[in-house]
Amino acid sequence: MTFYKSKIVTLEALSVLRKTWKEAGETVVFTNGCFDILHRGHVDYLNKAAALGTKLIVAVNSDKSVSTIKSPTRPIQDEISRSEIMASMGCVDAVILFSEDTPYNLIKTLVPDILVKGADYKPEEIVGYDIVTGNGGKVLTLDFLPGYSTSLIEKKIKEG
Repeated sequence: MTFYKSKIVTLEALSVLRKTWKEAGETVVFTNGCFDILHRGHVDYLNKAAALGTKLIVAVNSDKSVSTIKSPTRPIQDEISRSEIMASMGCVDAVILFSEDTPYNLIKTLVPDILVKGADYKPEEIVGYDIVTGNGGKVLTLDFLPGYSTSLIEKKIKEG
């Protein structure tokens, strides 16, 4: 198995990893998203998120949940491709797919030290805020790199 593929884990395996990391004093950061077409904005965001702690978990929306959240024409890339691309990034320590509308159950199980989303959210509106802050963790937002989004790339491709 290629090394990066070993970063794509089940919830059971990730729970064990989380426990091991906690015992080792690691600071675990959690974020989630569709990550449909990886672009410079994603790279900037993920590296900033990783810099907040020592381990970064990225939860990737399944194809079904992307279609529900974004549109029936999305995702552009399938969940396996998106997970493998995410896992190949050096700043990412673990990747998990999830099919629910939100990663609430993942956050409830993993209880990360830091929960991160983009600045289009207010921290208290982020799914899992109650769990993370209730366990002494932080919920933070990161600014997006202006001009970079999958929607803008998709629009540019369509317009030729």
